[in-house]
Amino acid sequence: MRIARFSPPKEVSASPLFGVVLGNEIEVLAGDPLYSGITKTGEKLALDSVKLLAPVIPRSKVVCVGKNYADHAKEMDSVVPEQPVIFIKPNTSVIGPDDAIVWPSMSKKVDHEAELAIVIGKICKDVPKERVQDVIFGYTIGNDVTARDLQKVDGQWSRAKGFDTFCPLGPWIETDIDPSDLAISAEVDGQMRQSDRTSSMIFDIPTIIYFITQVYTLLPGDVILTGTPAGVGVIPIGSTVSISIEGIGTLSNRAVADV
Repeated sequence: MRIARFSPPKEVSASPLFGVVLGNEIEVLAGDPLYSGITKTGEKLALDSVKLLAPVIPRSKVVCVGKNYADHAKEMDSVVPEQPVIFIKPNTSVIGPDDAIVWPSMSKKVDHEAELAIVIGKICKDVPKERVQDVIFGYTIGNDVTARDLQKVDGQWSRAKGFDTFCPLGPWIETDIDPSDLAISAEVDGQMRQSDRTSSMIFDIPTIIYFITQVYTLLPGDVILTGTPAGVGVIPIGSTVSISIEGIGTLSNRAVADV
């Protein structure tokens, strides 16, 4: 099931709604499915009549896993970690499909990082690997946008990865998919940059959630970015980065200059 968050035509609602994507239509849900369950209203809208938004706005945090593909660790001149390397992006960095990635004026090198994103559905802490599926609501696509020059200058990642607009998510949440071996890719203006499979991850999803929940309590709507394959590179101002994951779809965003 594909769950989207969207802005409907003004005559339908002045506020964003949630819905189930059914081909060229979207069926409106009653409330936020993360809190009120998936309750269909029967009302359907044409998909091309709505604007898709980030499918979830994390009320708390986006937790990211770094260096989770061996080839990416190599291209960053780094060793393969022995345990997950985690960091946080603020929820204010989240944007949706077709929203603009804004190059901050203090950076000269803004890169894309294609990632499978996990959407958490329950409050959870210290989740054993065998119960990980109990806390997952679904999966979406993420772009861990990074000001690479600032990352090198700072020696840590908070500023480089935390700017507003640096966490595109979408286009929807897929609730029924096996994430263990999916094709993942990134293109910039149609040129392939990244191409791999999620089966190449060093730490699988049960390991990631088990590890993270030993550190943080996760809340409904929290998002986990699971790491990026090799091939990260600059998103030139004026270009469009499109990230695709098999069984989910494509997330596209255009890079613009800060004004």
